Amino acid sequence: MSEKPGSATASEIRDRVWQSIAERRLRPGTRLKEEELAEIFGSSRARVRQALSLLEHDRLVTIIPNRGGFVAEPTIAEARDVFFARRIIEGGLVEKLCAKVTAAEIARLQEHIALERAALAAGDLASIVRLSGGFHILLAELAGSEYLHAVLRDLVSRTSLISAMYQPRQTHDCGPDEHHELVTFIACGQTEQALASMVHHLAHVESQLDLNEAPEIARDLRDAFG
Repeated sequence: MSEKPGSATASEIRDRVWQSIAERRLRPGTRLKEEELAEIFGSSRARVRQALSLLEHDRLVTIIPNRGGFVAEPTIAEARDVFFARRIIEGGLVEKLCAKVTAAEIARLQEHIALERAALAAGDLASIVRLSGGFHILLAELAGSEYLHAVLRDLVSRTSLISAMYQPRQTHDCGPDEHHELVTFIACGQTEQALASMVHHLAHVESQLDLNEAPEIARDLRDAFG
């Protein structure tokens, strides 16, 4: 299949799949059929394969020979490792922000939290999930480390997979109240309190996981990108 004008690039396909994983519209174990994805994005199967290869490198997709790509299914041990890594990385980001944050950056964080509160009040689960993860990615962006921003972006997606597998449906992994407390400490340059707040927040998210719960049934690809 030749590429149509304006068809999605491999990076764009990767980003769309990443977003669907982060927002839990693609469930762990979902089969990523090359032909169907090529049709959805108006691209060739070769370009879809490139995108899946990028996602495999990020450990968000598992490619099985002769079967194709599947959304990854993190193990319990991997779940614990992801939160361990997040505690270390996000602690470092908090320290950087406490030392250099500006009033304009605090305003951006507060605006984001306002969006979280609005989504929570409306019961908009998709927006709640997207915004809660987005808050942590915004912290990394404002800290000014391009590398750590990329690392945390993938860890947040990995956390979404973990939550989709191990978190009861009635709970949400992040809350605007805890985000607000963290931003208050950052705005005041209170590094120790901000670090303690981040540790408590991530521990709270991890504590909501039921690590004995079986993975949920995969969803249809067209539902995820609809």
